[in-house]
Amino acid sequence: QVQLVESGGGLVQAGGSLRLSCAASGSIFIINAMGWYRQAPGKQRELVALIGNSGSTNYADSVKGRFTISRDNAKNTVYLQMNSLKPEDTAVYYCYANVQVPPYGYWGQGTQVTVSP
Repeated sequence: QVQLVESGGGLVQAGGSLRLSCAASGSIFIINAMGWYRQAPGKQRELVALIGNSGSTNYADSVKGRFTISRDNAKNTVYLQMNSLKPEDTAVYYCYANVQVPPYGYWGQGTQVTVSP
């Protein structure tokens, strides 16, 4: 069992920066990839960024060049550095952990990111 706790969300003006953190606890040894998803009101949850145990990463096209995902295995924490924020980045951001046993995935509670014009 894995528990994920996000922090770092808040209100920021367009062009600003924010860093999200996700601390994992529990059976962290079963985690494969970790990442961030986001969901805006009335829209489907979408992948923002993903990082594997090897350090490989992938990003949604909409955030490439602006967001950076990183992982600190010593702290069991994944980060999302968000720069040059735009109003369209406004959403609830969810930490995600992929595992190879049921339930195959875990989600954090989400943290609100609001970017004002």
